[in-house]
Amino acid sequence: MADPVREPFAAPNQQREAAMMGMYIFLASETMLFSGLFLVALYLRLEYAADVVAASRQMHYFLGAANTALLLTSSFFVALAVEAAREGRARPAALMTAILLGFGFLGLKAVEYRMEVVEGILPLPGAATEFSSRAQHAFMNLYLIATALHALHLAIGVGLLATLAVRLLRGTLPLPERSIVLMNAGLYWHLVDVIWIFLYPVFYLAR
Repeated sequence: MADPVREPFAAPNQQREAAMMGMYIFLASETMLFSGLFLVALYLRLEYAADVVAASRQMHYFLGAANTALLLTSSFFVALAVEAAREGRARPAALMTAILLGFGFLGLKAVEYRMEVVEGILPLPGAATEFSSRAQHAFMNLYLIATALHALHLAIGVGLLATLAVRLLRGTLPLPERSIVLMNAGLYWHLVDVIWIFLYPVFYLAR
C-alpha cells in the first residue's frame, strides 16, 4: 500500500522531502539549545580553569563512560531497525533492545545523581553542597542543567521508540511505505546520543 499523498503535496517524494526537512529544522533547533550550554561551559573553562578542573575531578567519569557505551550501542540497534524498515522488514526486537539500553542509561544516571547528592557535589534545591568557589558551584549547576535536559530528551526518545515498537508488533506501520517515521525517530535518537558524546568530555574529562 502506497503512502497516501496529503495536501498541499502533489507527489510522494515531495511529501517525504518535506517531512525530512521539518525533522532537520527541529534537530537544528535542538542543537542550538545545547550549543548555548556548551558555550557557557567553554567560558567557565577559559575563565576559571582551575575551578572547573577541581569540580570535574570529583565526578564519576567511569559511570559517564559506561553510559556512553550504552548510548552508542543503542544507536547501533536503532540503525538496524531503520535499515530493515527501509527494506520493508520490521525489526521490533532491535527497537526494544535500544529501549532497554535507554532505560539502562537513565537508571545509571539516577544512581550517579544519588551518589553526587550524598557527596555534596550536586546543587539540587535544598541539598547540602560543598564547593570551594562560586565558579565550581556554577560549573556543577551547568552540569545538572545540561545532563537533566539531556535525560529528558532521552526519556522522550524512549517513549517514541516504544510507540513505534508496538506499532511494528501490531503490524499497523506499513513498511517500507512509512519507513520515514522510523527514519525520523532514528535521527532524533542519534542526535541525543551525539549530544551526550559532547557532554561527556566537557564535564567529566575537563581535568
